[in-house]
Amino acid sequence: MATMTAAPTRSRGMTKDERFVILASSLGTVFEWYDFYLYGSLASIIGAQFFSAYPPATRDIFALLAFAAGFLVRPFGAIVFGRVGDIVGRKYTFLVTILIMGLSTFIVGLLPNAATIGIAAPIILICLRLLQGLALGGEYGGAATYVAEHAPPGKRGYYTSFIQTTATLGLFLSLLVILFTRTILGEQNFAAWGWRVPFLISVVLLGVSVWIRLRLNESPVFQKMKEEGKTSKAPLTEAFANWGNAKIVLIALFGGVMGQGVVWYTGQFYALFFLQSILKVDGYTANLLIAWSLLLGTGFFIVFGWLSDKIGRKPIILAGCLIAALSFFPIFKMITTYANPALEKAVEQIKVQVVADPAGCGDLFNPVGTRVFTAPCDTARAFLSQSSVKYSTANGPAGSGVKVMVNDQEIPYVDAKTSNPQVLAAVQAAGYPKAGNPEIVKMSHPFDVFRPQVAAVIGLLFVLVLFVTMVYGPIAAMLVELFPARIRYTSMSLPYHIGNGWFGGLLPATAFAIVASTGDIYAGLWYPIIFASITVVVGLIFLPETKNADIGRH
Repeated sequence: MATMTAAPTRSRGMTKDERFVILASSLGTVFEWYDFYLYGSLASIIGAQFFSAYPPATRDIFALLAFAAGFLVRPFGAIVFGRVGDIVGRKYTFLVTILIMGLSTFIVGLLPNAATIGIAAPIILICLRLLQGLALGGEYGGAATYVAEHAPPGKRGYYTSFIQTTATLGLFLSLLVILFTRTILGEQNFAAWGWRVPFLISVVLLGVSVWIRLRLNESPVFQKMKEEGKTSKAPLTEAFANWGNAKIVLIALFGGVMGQGVVWYTGQFYALFFLQSILKVDGYTANLLIAWSLLLGTGFFIVFGWLSDKIGRKPIILAGCLIAALSFFPIFKMITTYANPALEKAVEQIKVQVVADPAGCGDLFNPVGTRVFTAPCDTARAFLSQSSVKYSTANGPAGSGVKVMVNDQEIPYVDAKTSNPQVLAAVQAAGYPKAGNPEIVKMSHPFDVFRPQVAAVIGLLFVLVLFVTMVYGPIAAMLVELFPARIRYTSMSLPYHIGNGWFGGLLPATAFAIVASTGDIYAGLWYPIIFASITVVVGLIFLPETKNADIGRH
């Protein structure tokens, strides 16, 4: 393949080679994200298969912790593979990452469950999740760097924006495959063995990705450095032990990627969680609503990447963070209005209080789900949170028991560790909707999108995805341009995966923990609002504009 160079004023479209570079990098990354999201989408089924020795609540916790482990190790993958990418080359490194990712996912589809091989099953599963997270930590930096180093000057935002569509397309593809398999096999067969099919199919996607990537040449920027003997011998030391570069890493994290990560995960993942766990929308409908919003919004990654070549990366990313921070509360309240109007009315009109001795009330903040609550005050509040009931806590006399007040009427309270039918019946009698309430939005088939209620929810979710495209579309070009070529892979990968893997990846669980501890179904939104706002302030002061940077500098 010919090395691609161009003058800054070039106005023609992409060459055949350039299109192939983008296709190869983007397609492989789509498949990697597909593999990664399969686990998250099927966490409850996987919990039943591999943690069956534990009670249902505990097995779900372990399944989610195994999923979170993949996020937590991503920065370590960024360090390991970033170093290899700066020493050995971009092409071979992200060929290795896709092999690790694809094979790990395929093996999950073959792995015997706990009923068959006992404790070995969850141990092997967690090891495979760690391998997936490590591989993903190296994949994104390689793909973004490779495409940017092929792009002509003045078009890096546009070219790398195709990479930015991959996470959304990977999620979209995983949702489609799961929905299709569920529909064909039925829920019973899918839960028993059909869940393996989407994992096994990934081996076909892996084969296509590897075949395409083997046809690639090395990045022209890296090849030139290698020929001149200017590649880094110690990229980790140069990237993080040198304060001049380490400072840029920190600015990139807190002034760009942290806000981008929380806006992204709020618009896609927390929105799905909010629909299912708080608004009680059935899983089929919730997944279809998100899928439609992604289908409508994905093209805007490319729009904002292109626009960033014209007006800069910084104003678009920071504007997206600011608008999102200002809009999250009203948008999520409007989603409640259309998706579950009975719940909205109940939250506004019904007063629920837990009255107890404050000495017997603990902190309900439980982002990893491992704490077990036993005090009556805590179990009562946890039960109300899981039932999507907005409540407040009032202080009772010292040594008094727990009272639940619904519109100032005392409801008999015994214990809520498992269920509390008296409290549930009381809040439902007052106006909180029951499961399956006909007012809750529901789609009967994938194209049931023209009813006003469904269309309104999709429209609001589309706005959230639009925020995602604003902050995420230009971020790859900005990260590539911030760092010199000799340590670029290492330097850009770490802040990206801390911002997205930690601040973003832990958002859904942390936000719901805030909801549970405050009794307010919208309180979890403070998590993304605060971090996005910090990014706006830090970015405005410290983040440089990069669109005219020379990415060939060593």
